Amino acid sequence: MDPSQAQSDKSNDINSLGKSEGGAQDQAAPAAASEAPRSEGGVTDATGGGNAAPTSPFQHRSFIRRLWDRLNIYLLLFILVLVVAIGSVISLTIKGKQDAYKIIATQNLTQDELKQLANTDVSVGQPKQILTIQANAVFAGSALIRGDLEVAGTLKLGGDLSLKNLTVNGATKLGDVTASNLTVGSSLNVQGTLTLNSGISVAGQSNFNGGIVASSVITGALQLNGDLRLTHHIIAGGTIPNISKGTAVGGGGTVSLSGSDTAGSVAINTGSSPPAGCFATVTFSEAFANTPHVVVTPIGTASAGLDYYITRSTSNFIICSTNAAPAGESFGFDYVALD
Repeated sequence: MDPSQAQSDKSNDINSLGKSEGGAQDQAAPAAASEAPRSEGGVTDATGGGNAAPTSPFQHRSFIRRLWDRLNIYLLLFILVLVVAIGSVISLTIKGKQDAYKIIATQNLTQDELKQLANTDVSVGQPKQILTIQANAVFAGSALIRGDLEVAGTLKLGGDLSLKNLTVNGATKLGDVTASNLTVGSSLNVQGTLTLNSGISVAGQSNFNGGIVASSVITGALQLNGDLRLTHHIIAGGTIPNISKGTAVGGGGTVSLSGSDTAGSVAINTGSSPPAGCFATVTFSEAFANTPHVVVTPIGTASAGLDYYITRSTSNFIICSTNAAPAGESFGFDYVALD
């Protein structure tokens, strides 16, 4: 084979190799391939006529081009997805901070706008705007607030305050409170004096560690675990019991009673020919749970001269005498009945 033809074939092979790996031929390659090696005297110049060695096509390609040929397409896709994800996170974080610190737009009212509010029914501003009134505001009519009311300073009321429901989470100081119906769900602690003008009604048990001072106490039942000390009189009131006369009063005799189930007085007036026996039966207006202790005391010497005695039960007691009383005389007895 001719040496020049062999050199040409070699250059073509190199060009074909450069196209298969890079996808494009470097501009210096065709020039090197087009130059035929010089031949003098049948001897071929292998250097192509110069002192420099033949240049490889890969050495003339750019660094980015060679790097692109060696990168994996899947690695590029992964890097692209990672960059998009990081960008989305950063964008959402910045937007969230902007929404959190977003300042609501405010609107100031001019004097003309205030006059318009006073004379007409008009809506001012948007729901997210703040209405700022620099001067004092006087509402001649009613003011309706559909949302929450927040007061940064002191709330002063010149008139009455009407509230449907009042919930106080912290400490509350009230100088003078008038309540028509006050319901306390938990304990009520009164540091000072509690004054009740209309009385007190207690449905459950009440404990008083100190003394109780009351001008009048009305109770259905009173139980004392300690001593009862009275510095004044005991007045036994209640319904007057029923009294009926016995045979010992004689013909035309009468009996009467004043007092209550607890204490009272019995008056006896004998008639003609009174025999020995019972003078009167006192029936309690309300029967005792147990047979009461009845103490009877004669009034005057005439009553003391009688040999009297009593019988008793939960519903009544009877005053009797073992000897006949004088005719036409008046006698009297006091009684105390305690269970």
